[in-house]
Amino acid sequence: MNSKPVPDVTVVVGAYEAMPYLVRCLESVETQTLGADRIEIVAVDDGSSDGTGEYLEQFAAVSKVPTRVLRQANSGGPSGPRNVGLGLARGRYVFFLDADDYLGDEALERMVAMADRAGTDVVLGKMEGVNRGVPRSMFTRTQERADVYTSKVIFTLSAQKLFRRELILRLALRFDEALATGEDALFTMEAYLSGKGVSVVADYVCYYLVGRDDGKHATRRGSYTGRFEAIHALMILIGRLVPPGAERDQLMVRPFTVGLLQQFGVGLLNRPEEEQRHKMDLAAPMVAAYWTKGVADRIKVGERLVLTCVALGRLDSLKSLLEFIHAKTVPEVVHHGRAGRMHLAYPHFRDRRTGIPDEAYVVTVPDWSGSRRVMPSAKPRPSLARRAARKARRHLRRLRTRR
Repeated sequence: MNSKPVPDVTVVVGAYEAMPYLVRCLESVETQTLGADRIEIVAVDDGSSDGTGEYLEQFAAVSKVPTRVLRQANSGGPSGPRNVGLGLARGRYVFFLDADDYLGDEALERMVAMADRAGTDVVLGKMEGVNRGVPRSMFTRTQERADVYTSKVIFTLSAQKLFRRELILRLALRFDEALATGEDALFTMEAYLSGKGVSVVADYVCYYLVGRDDGKHATRRGSYTGRFEAIHALMILIGRLVPPGAERDQLMVRPFTVGLLQQFGVGLLNRPEEEQRHKMDLAAPMVAAYWTKGVADRIKVGERLVLTCVALGRLDSLKSLLEFIHAKTVPEVVHHGRAGRMHLAYPHFRDRRTGIPDEAYVVTVPDWSGSRRVMPSAKPRPSLARRAARKARRHLRRLRTRR
């Protein structure tokens, strides 16, 4: 394979117990409109026992796409096979294709054209779920250059993207094999922040993310302790690459909401108290280091209050808040304070004993009170009587001025 011209894309496929999904996965690479002569596949069988390794070898023997197959003992996760594939990649770009999933026919052609045209180092291709959900907010429009801080690209940190290999070599990027989950978030976030820009292809479905019928999806593996480790690692990475301030706060919204918040959902109420307290302990160093007013003000009130209780170490207040949320109780909208700012009166509002400040209840981003949309900084509309009184006072002042 090394004697052939440098391909445009190396497709890295890490495969474990991937049959029969692997068949469609590899076929989708063969049918790429980019052309077989511009692609190579590096496939790593991670200790499968279901015929995955044998099928990879059969495919490599007959495919028009140059394919190299490596078979190894099981490494315990996707990081090992991906890193092996990276070490053998020769393409100008690398695309990580999970063996359960498949590509749209024009995916690589469109993404390579975008990266070449825009000069960016990472390209996100629109995703579609097959028996599962997928991120959507970042695919509202095609963008040659998406700003990491103002777009929604930070809310998709999975590895299924096109990366310029020059960037990977320059940063010596590798997937952290010590993490049981969330390893791709670190890899992708560093590429976002240290590369020469991010592009989005939103007008064509590039990637089909498949929910396996047998439930053996990689994202479901690992214990909650591993997830806390991954969340903390992502916060540390952001803290290392971005100085304190508004930009860091914007990025920190991601690990706090799509990460830490999920560990303190209503399901926590059904867990043993020992686990509840353990989760509070695991979260403590994260909130101490990175939970700021700038982060809090970018989050809806209900979510902010959960994280505020965690930050204060108030498990009792947290559980009463979760019970309120679980019961689908609608918080009252209250105009409070001299500025008349909008507050949502969740449990413990104005209860000084909890230590939760009033500002934690302020609506700072568009929010909801049941079916009612609540916008930030809205002030109460004066009643007819109050408006009449104001009009009368203005009229009286004008009369006094004339005299």
